[in-house]
This record gives sequence, C-alpha cells and structure tokens, in this order.
Amino acid sequence: MNVLKGEILAVGTELLLGQIVNTNAQFISKKCAEMGISVFYHSVVGDNPNRLEQALKVAMERSNLIILTGGLGPTKDDLTKETVASVLGRSLVMDQQALNYIEHYFSRNGRTMTENNKKQALVLEGSHVFPNDTGMAPGMLVTANGVHVLMLPGPPKEMEPMFTNYVQSALLQIAGKAMMIHSRVLRFFGIGEAQLETVLEDLIDEQTNPTIAPLASDGEVTLRLTAFTDSKEKAIPMLDQVEKEIQSRVGSYFYGYDDTNLYLELKKTLEAKGLTLACAESLTGGLFQGEYCQMPGASKTFVGGVVSYTNEVKEKLLGVSPETLQVYGAVSKQSAIEMATGVLKVTGSDVGLSFTGVAGPDEQEGKEPGTVFIGMATKDGSTDCLTLQLTGHRNVIRLRTCKHGAHRLRMWLNQESV
Repeated sequence: MNVLKGEILAVGTELLLGQIVNTNAQFISKKCAEMGISVFYHSVVGDNPNRLEQALKVAMERSNLIILTGGLGPTKDDLTKETVASVLGRSLVMDQQALNYIEHYFSRNGRTMTENNKKQALVLEGSHVFPNDTGMAPGMLVTANGVHVLMLPGPPKEMEPMFTNYVQSALLQIAGKAMMIHSRVLRFFGIGEAQLETVLEDLIDEQTNPTIAPLASDGEVTLRLTAFTDSKEKAIPMLDQVEKEIQSRVGSYFYGYDDTNLYLELKKTLEAKGLTLACAESLTGGLFQGEYCQMPGASKTFVGGVVSYTNEVKEKLLGVSPETLQVYGAVSKQSAIEMATGVLKVTGSDVGLSFTGVAGPDEQEGKEPGTVFIGMATKDGSTDCLTLQLTGHRNVIRLRTCKHGAHRLRMWLNQESV
C-alpha cells in the first residue's frame, strides 16, 4: 500500500483577501478522509508565480500528494499549471479533447471564443487528464520522483463533481487502499455541546475504532462516528454498536443523520402525512419561510405565509382579535396561537405555524429580549404553543427561533414527547 501524505495548496489572491472562503479545502479533506488518505497541511498562495513555485517546492519536500485548486483559467494571472510544469521540468501540450469541448461550449452558447481560452486546454505532458463536465478547464494528475501533483479547477461547481466522478478512483488506485474510513453523522437539537459531551464522556475518552467526534453549530450538536476498516459491510455493525449506546443516553435529542437539517426533517414529516404548511412571522420577519423554501420541492408542502410585523397586519390579515392584542399583547401565547390559526385559514393550509417575540436589544411590552412564542394550529382545531427564553444577539435569537419552530412542529405532528 502506498502511504499518501496529502497537502492541499489553494491558489488565488481572492482567498488571501477574504473575498471568498476556501470551501474547496474542506470538501477535499473530507473526501480524502473518507478514502483513508491523510491530509496534513492546508496552504493558500496568491496569483504570483514566484510565491507559488516556492510554496510548491516546500510542499514537495514534506508531502507526496499535493492537490492544487485554482489558477487553471484563461487569464494571465492563472499560472498554476505553468508553474507546476516549470518546477517539474515538464512541457505543456494541447489536449485535443479538452480543446474540442471548449470550442463546442462557446458554439453551443452562441459566444465568440477568444484566443486565450485555448490556454485552458493545455495540460502537462504525460499527465492523467480529468474532464470538466461543468466548466472548461480540465484537471490533471502528474507524478514525478514519487510525488503526485493533482491540479483541479477553483470554482467549487467544477471542482466537486470532477473530484467525485473522476479523481477519487484515481487516488484510490494510487494509494492501493485496502482500508477505508466510513463515517456516520448523528444530529441533535435541544442539548448543548457541553451537556452532550458530559453524558458521553466515558465513550469519548475510551474511543478507539470507531471514533466519536463532537461538533457544535448554532443551536445544534453533531457527532461524527468514524470506523476504519476494509469494507462498508464490516463498518456498519461497528457504527451501529456505538450509535446504539449513544442513542440510549441522548436519543431524545436526536433528529437525523448525515447532511439533513431541521427544515428538511419537517418537510419529510409533512410529505409523509400529506399536509401543507403556512407560516405567520412577526419576530422572524420571513426568515423561516426563506430557510424552508431553500429546499428543492418545498412547494409541495409550503403554501405561503404572512410577515405580520405590526399589530394592524396581525388584525387585518390574520384575524388576531383587538382584545387579545390589548389584554395579552402581540408578544404572547394567545397572539401566537391566533396568528397560527389565522394564517391557516387565510391560506387554506393544513397546518399553521407562527412566530412572535422580542429579538432585542430592547424590551417590548415589558418582556425581555429572547422571549419567544411559537404557535401551531391544525385544521381540526388543535393548537399548541412553545414558550422560550433565548439568549444571544438579535439575529442569533431569530435564527434559533426558526430552528425551534421546525423541530417542535415536527415533534408535535408526530405526537412525540414535547
């Protein structure tokens, strides 16, 4: 087995200026980990051939797999393959298949192809060329003196499918991997990272294979379980055994696996039950609807909503009674339930969800910032309301409110313990 010591070298001045985030390194590291290939270094260098040459030489001294992203385009500052060719003493040659693809791309889109676009079809002599199904610049892999140098396009929409469809198999062939990493992500909501780690402390301390890695995000906690073995068939029971113990301790907070999220799990519940949803938002100002409608196919379950920031809109569009607003206030359980019921009736949906509260920084109606009421209603007349006291700045409160709404509504519809 060829032990690969990986290093990712991102090329682009825009990365150093903070104009874009280097998501490519995260993606590639994750994919390499899944293949059992270790990545030891991440580096970023600007569009400068001298600095890139220096960074490449340093990388070649300590790593035998160097993955470069960016700098394969048609402009003068795209100098990655030229610099690699110089360092390795290789010539650049025209790849006819890549050139044909580029010419066809311009013809198909009715655009004039400028001469500098041919530059993208140049590849290092003797390299393994990877087609670019979503762009123009091909990727390439070249080996010299035991060092494998992989060059990939910078745009994630080009790099990611190229890596998944072509590069992975090439790297596995080089590595001759018999052992691979298999991971499973467990997602939890309603429990903090510190509390979760305390409950699972002995499991985390004693971990060997599989390993348990906690990671906190805004209002959520994930656990990545990772098994190192030679087949998926062997990894599954290893992961199942660890998960079983975890679920026995904190299963009440668990809501899904891997790349899911709270909104997607709510959408699955609505689809399974054949229900439609409408939303009335005061505190969150349309934030929930925006998050929900980012999902493909959201229109199958989401009817529409009302942003009812003022009491006048709450009365006229949602039918919240003036007496409720006068006696209990807009920030109240009573208003939340009437808002949910009102948006259900106005839109003809099966389920109504509402948000009202105080985002801060000042009090409202004598209630502290972070006071939140989430109303729920269904066509059969059932209603419920979740009362929260959240902390954080204004936008944190609004974002967490939306997540609580998605989570609580899903549990309520499934008649889970709430």
